[in-house]
Amino acid sequence: MKIHLILLAAAAMTIHSIQAQTVRKYTTTESEPWCQSTLRLQSSPSASGVMLEIDPSAQGTELKAWGTTFNELDWDALMTLDRATQDEIMSRLFAPDGDLRFTRGRISMNCNDYGRSWYSCDDVPGDFELRHFNIDRDKRSIIPLIRSAQRYNPDLTFWISPWSPPHWMKINHDYPVVSSKHNNANPGVDYLLFGSTDDIDEDEMKFLGERKGQFPRRLATQDYFIQDPRYLKAYANYFCRFIDMYREQGIPIDMVIYQNEAYSYTPYPGCPWTAEGTIRFNRDYLAPALKANHPDVKLYIGTFNTNRQDHVEKVLGDEGLRSCIDGVAFQWEGREILPAIRAQYPDFHYICSESECGNGSMDWKAGEHTFFLISDNMGNGCDEWYNWNFLLPDNGESPWGWKQNALIQVDSKSRSIRYTPEFYAVKHFTNLVPAGSRMIGYSPRSEGNNVMATAFVTPEGKTVIVTGNFEDSPRDISLKVKGKYLNNTLAPHSFNTFTL
Repeated sequence: MKIHLILLAAAAMTIHSIQAQTVRKYTTTESEPWCQSTLRLQSSPSASGVMLEIDPSAQGTELKAWGTTFNELDWDALMTLDRATQDEIMSRLFAPDGDLRFTRGRISMNCNDYGRSWYSCDDVPGDFELRHFNIDRDKRSIIPLIRSAQRYNPDLTFWISPWSPPHWMKINHDYPVVSSKHNNANPGVDYLLFGSTDDIDEDEMKFLGERKGQFPRRLATQDYFIQDPRYLKAYANYFCRFIDMYREQGIPIDMVIYQNEAYSYTPYPGCPWTAEGTIRFNRDYLAPALKANHPDVKLYIGTFNTNRQDHVEKVLGDEGLRSCIDGVAFQWEGREILPAIRAQYPDFHYICSESECGNGSMDWKAGEHTFFLISDNMGNGCDEWYNWNFLLPDNGESPWGWKQNALIQVDSKSRSIRYTPEFYAVKHFTNLVPAGSRMIGYSPRSEGNNVMATAFVTPEGKTVIVTGNFEDSPRDISLKVKGKYLNNTLAPHSFNTFTL
């Protein structure tokens, strides 16, 4: 009897040991998305070198949220679909047990480049008291879109940023920055940007991915927002009024960023700011207004879409500004200087405020680029990441001639949908790495090496490793975890997530 019990105990220990070494793998290729399989940890590496050593006890950066943006054109695309398809989309995006499990949303205050047309919440010139302020336009599109998401996750939280102030608050008295065939802006005032019309390119923002150079090529020489105390004070109060009215609609806003992409000199809604203007408005007007009216709302600085490190250092070098912000937002070229800025100011939160929008292709190459961007932003210490459009028709063209990507593509003729490779690139992170997880390891791609890995530990103590192989051939990898080795062959051009 005693021997029998010993054998049973030994068998149980063996089963537990085997189970403890079991790894679940999720793989996506262009032809086969989200395939599941299992493997086991080994006692020695199989590859020529260990790609990443993972210490689950490492402190790491704690993830706060995965999110997306709510735009008018996404709502318009959703409204072309039948109710069952609408429900499927919103469930897969926002439900806690859905595919992407977004918990946070970004809202544009006033029009943006994926709105239907120009507008603001107060288009009455000289209305410094904001007597005509309203969110009537948002109640017809943005707010219904948000409410459709709240059906699946009533705990969604939100932050705001404008693309452009009201036209009457700007020196060119218009929503775009530069004239174009896609707007009615006066070309006679284009010189305001640089003091001349040299180097002005209305298509400068259309390039996909890294521009492999300094961006922007020239910085604006003056603020497009009128630097008069009456305007600055009214605009700070404008943010507070927006927060109030959205909260009346049951939409909680807990974070503010003063400007989207102050370094994009666009034919669509935009507004250049100098370093001095950025500091002045945030430090002397917006921060005090928030403190007086909404002390629970955090102020982040950004969104920095520039790799001009000296400029960002000049903004953050102001001690008064630093004392009233909680975090810094980077997107596009800003990602290139994220590690250097974070090393200088390690106590701030850092977020990726917008994924790159692509060029309307919605193909596998775009999926790989988005996968790389998520890996690099999270691997370099961002604790929030935000998608741009989640639903667009056909080639995603905007009223300003932009063609952009989305996570879900609508065929406007058949009114059918397609989950794009970018949807699965996002899913490989958001589905298995919840808020509260810690980023504990990153192996970036490098010259001649298109394989990357990012490691996390979830609040439940699971280790999750997200890897991508963007080479044309299979790639053997070895990852060291708790003295064991995760050995596997990654399919060419694949996204992979391992959980153990």
